[in-house]
Amino acid sequence: MTLAGGVAQGAVKLPAFFTDNMIVQRNAVLTVPGTASPRSQVTARVEWAEKPFATVADAQGRFSLSIPTPEAGGPYCLEVTETTDGSAITINNILVGEVWLCSGQSNMEYPVKGWTEIMDFDRILATSQNPEIRVLQVHKNVAHSPQADIEVNRNGWQEASPWSVADFSAIAYLFAKRLHSELNVPVGVIDATWGGTPAEAWTPFEDLKTVEGFEDEVAMLERNNFNTQAMKADYEKRLDAWMALASTNGASDFDKAKMQTGAQWRRVKPVYFEQSGFGSGFDGVVWVQYALNLPKEAAGKDVTLHLGALDDEDVTYFNGKEVARGSGYNVPRVYTVPGSLVKGGENVITIRITDFGGEGGFAGGADALYADVAGSRVPLTSEWNAFAAVDFSTLPKKPTSVEGSSYPTVLYNAMLAPLKALPLKGFLWYQGCANVGRDAQYAKLFPTMIESWRKIWGKDTPFYFVQLAGYLAPNPLQPESEWAALRNAQAAALKLPNTGMAVAIDLGHPTDIHPRNKQDVSDRLARLALARDYGKNIAFRAPTVKEVKAVGGKLRLTFDGTVTTATPAVTGFMVGDGKGTFAVASAKQIAPNVVELSSMKIASPKVARYNWADYPGGNLRSEAGLPVAPFATDK
Repeated sequence: MTLAGGVAQGAVKLPAFFTDNMIVQRNAVLTVPGTASPRSQVTARVEWAEKPFATVADAQGRFSLSIPTPEAGGPYCLEVTETTDGSAITINNILVGEVWLCSGQSNMEYPVKGWTEIMDFDRILATSQNPEIRVLQVHKNVAHSPQADIEVNRNGWQEASPWSVADFSAIAYLFAKRLHSELNVPVGVIDATWGGTPAEAWTPFEDLKTVEGFEDEVAMLERNNFNTQAMKADYEKRLDAWMALASTNGASDFDKAKMQTGAQWRRVKPVYFEQSGFGSGFDGVVWVQYALNLPKEAAGKDVTLHLGALDDEDVTYFNGKEVARGSGYNVPRVYTVPGSLVKGGENVITIRITDFGGEGGFAGGADALYADVAGSRVPLTSEWNAFAAVDFSTLPKKPTSVEGSSYPTVLYNAMLAPLKALPLKGFLWYQGCANVGRDAQYAKLFPTMIESWRKIWGKDTPFYFVQLAGYLAPNPLQPESEWAALRNAQAAALKLPNTGMAVAIDLGHPTDIHPRNKQDVSDRLARLALARDYGKNIAFRAPTVKEVKAVGGKLRLTFDGTVTTATPAVTGFMVGDGKGTFAVASAKQIAPNVVELSSMKIASPKVARYNWADYPGGNLRSEAGLPVAPFATDK
């Protein structure tokens, strides 16, 4: 366990998040847990209380003290002493104010100036010195059972400064800065984030048991008594059996993979399988082949194949002979073919690509695909022959790796559960990308996660989250968009009390899943908190549809407030016949709160969807400039 704060002697120890510069929630109860000599008396003194607080450690030396906190103020000192050897820990420069826990995946993790830079980062850093804003960054870690302590970065709590916020969550810091300027009290934010992680990794075991789809992982945890080494051994055994089953279903059948154009083959561009007609959720084994025509003088000379990244694993053949194997979803494949296999005329490149999960196939982009023949570049970007040898959906579910940051419960156990000693004002959450494609499950999982956190920090604790921004290629008619479906699943959590959603649909980028505009995201989160938790008279939401009415072959949508557009045209709508057929809608605003929709292709529209696409282009806003949230009247 990491010792924190001032100089510590002897046995008494506190968790790693009790450090100098910490901030505690005002008008709450702070728990001070720790260890000391068994059966020793432990005493805590704080400068905001007249009397000390005392308890006796148990037989294992564990103790816990509950200390009420005052109104905002400070700095204060906390001293914890044990009587057996007189050892003590002193925590200095403590403030009392507002504390928010900020969690999620990469867009919440996105630092002010780290692996990328937010807009206007130079000014943000230059003006970040503020001793009344405190930041705590939880170190990334995983565990298969709840832990008693966390690891912290940069020695724990720090005052806001260019040094402490540069690699800190931009949204969390900017949120704290806005709250401090409006409330004039100390504000602390905790950055507990990990890019690319799904919501189930942040959900505790007992609650995850109620969500369909995680039965296998839950059983693994129980069967192995939550022991990490036993989990790994169990996983390896089950994976070997599963891979053998996949292999017997055609994964290694090279005889099937001969250059042909029969019914089972199709012509595809070298892109992700999901974009090649194999289905949005396809995982499995696909054989791909390419006819590389070379001049006769190339015969007998080495050829270097540049295949880009192949997601996840490949076995590559040239004219029927295996030349290389590779793995890793983002690892470029560069293979040398010996001249003994090269001939003039047609040469056949054959690749067996195995996609275990998520997107799969050609992941490197067109520029990365070419053959180097005696210094000349021959593109490999025209269509390839392809067929699916194994569709993993027809097999038993592949065992989920127990290592890494995506396994259910592991981030909650290691990065959140130990923080239960700290009272909080509320939560900020930005996540969802890692659950795209599983919207029906997320609609249950996300509220379950929220309620599980509230079991620890209070059933009325505010929970504000960011809806996924626009991403991928613009498409005005995309009724089957998985990103839109996940956004809809996120919005379903608003049925829980004390939740709020910051809409970010207008802040995305078609080719960057990490848009740089974190200022507007944090502003929208801060508006929610300032209006709902601190009584500030500030707009925090855009109007929503309250009535849908068919009128003479058109749909009339009535909102619960005035909607505006930056241009005369109203964009972003589609209409449907209620039977699955959709068309881009012509939209017209006929009153401050009424929009009318029609389409020549849908004679009698029954349903409407707005901003329902991966990267939509709707332009409805509130009078305060906040975007109207995506919606579907048939959802």
